[in-house]
Amino acid sequence: MTAPQDEILLELVDADGVTTGLSEKLAAHEPPGRLHRAFSVFLFAPDGRMLLQRRALAKYHSPGVWSNTCCGHPFPGEPPFLAATRRTFEELGVAPTSLSAAGTVTYRHVDPVSELIEHEFNHLFVGRVATELSPDDDEVCETAFVDEAELARLRADMDFSSWFGTVFDAARPAIAELTGKW
Repeated sequence: MTAPQDEILLELVDADGVTTGLSEKLAAHEPPGRLHRAFSVFLFAPDGRMLLQRRALAKYHSPGVWSNTCCGHPFPGEPPFLAATRRTFEELGVAPTSLSAAGTVTYRHVDPVSELIEHEFNHLFVGRVATELSPDDDEVCETAFVDEAELARLRADMDFSSWFGTVFDAARPAIAELTGKW
């Protein structure tokens, strides 16, 4: 059984990403938001299309919005790379291949619906994935592999997570290196 969201502990960090303490997950996201460690994954099919997910409608924040392949928070002491691999498998039923670090980015975004705060020191990862997925319905309600034009159309017509643009822009150099596109 999974612990309630407010019982999951996150690592609080300083501006350099050095751990300064722990916080319950929900408490870290309540206003004014506490800077904590997170990760974002961008995976690509062999043809270079990006895998997006639409967050499950039952999520406590940012439900039903489109976002990058996978994102989340490492457990205290868990290396971000391992957390990214673990959560990708848990959410989408696949293990990424050729996963590599793509830098970090710090941001503070407010979820417009829940008003929860995403104040994160975010570790970015890019890699490849097979196109056969087995999403967990509690986490993901829809997936899509998109090219650049399709992503632009989706972003114009659909709601995306408050952090998507920031993490996508920060990961773009690594995405371009991996795919030769974007």
